[in-house]
Amino acid sequence: MTRKATAAQLRATVAKILAAAGSAEAESRQVADNLVLANLSGHDSHGVGMVPRYIDAVLEGGLKPNTGVEVKLDAGSLLALDGRRGYGQVVGVQAMERAIARAQETGSCVMALANAHHLGRIGHFAEMAVAKGLVSIHFVNVQSRPVVAPWGGGDGRYGTNPFCVGIPMEGRDPFVLDFATSRVAQGKMRVAHNEGRQVEPGYLIDEKGQPTSNPGVVVVPQPGGMFGALLAFGEHKGYGMAVACELLGGALTGSGTWHRPADNLRAVINGMFTIVVDPRKLGTQEAFAREALAFADWLRQSPPAPGSDGVLLAGEPERRARREREADGIALDDQTWAEIVAAGAKVGARIG
Repeated sequence: MTRKATAAQLRATVAKILAAAGSAEAESRQVADNLVLANLSGHDSHGVGMVPRYIDAVLEGGLKPNTGVEVKLDAGSLLALDGRRGYGQVVGVQAMERAIARAQETGSCVMALANAHHLGRIGHFAEMAVAKGLVSIHFVNVQSRPVVAPWGGGDGRYGTNPFCVGIPMEGRDPFVLDFATSRVAQGKMRVAHNEGRQVEPGYLIDEKGQPTSNPGVVVVPQPGGMFGALLAFGEHKGYGMAVACELLGGALTGSGTWHRPADNLRAVINGMFTIVVDPRKLGTQEAFAREALAFADWLRQSPPAPGSDGVLLAGEPERRARREREADGIALDDQTWAEIVAAGAKVGARIG
């Protein structure tokens, strides 16, 4: 069963729980707004369903409320920052605000953010950049239980390691490409498991390394306490990109990479390596704007494939979902809602 709630109702509920867990009012609202925006964008995997895990992480000490980003290096176009395990929705925004300001000043910024708690939907940070007319590229690693199998491997060895790029399109909506380097986001398996759904073949292997369509293999322990794993998208190519995200987002930022046995801790630690460029200062703005629009128009001239509604550009599905869900409400399955209510109870927040 599912229920529907308005975005405003979910924001208020999430903010109440986060405040009860120790966050200041402004932080509670900021994190709640970000999570609900993910739901509105059609990415329930990064939405309010993450609240129970956040509360567990706070109670364990792996997530630190009211913690801001720390500057480790400020050297012209280079910024090295530490999120100090603060809410990623807060320290990630603080980091991007610094990177955007520096790119506007010098033309570019290379920003390394270490030790942020779960950054959520990385497209949010690209949207910050494109709103200022800037290009941004993001490589992110995930330090949590390893849930993705390397190409040719039979168990989980790293996280879903997202990649994102945002490109402004003059006079039009931007191009915002944001994806996990696994075949599907881990959070989407949590949603499918809570809804009691099987998933498409080719997404998962079970705890024995065998193909399965049961999303529970990466959500709850299987017999013997083992977990299955997600597969990389694009076979060896997606696997290679995932490794690049681990090396850049984890090793180069100083946030760390995963190379230890899995544990049961609930914190999700992200490192993010970001490049921000101002096309105006690069001297190619006129050609960039002209050629970007010309190419987008060229793509849209392709006739729809059978069974398709036609060519889309990255970012369009999210914007469409926002319009629809703002009007119709956000659906939550009963299991996810029960987990949110239970998370509130853990910190003394009663949710009706």
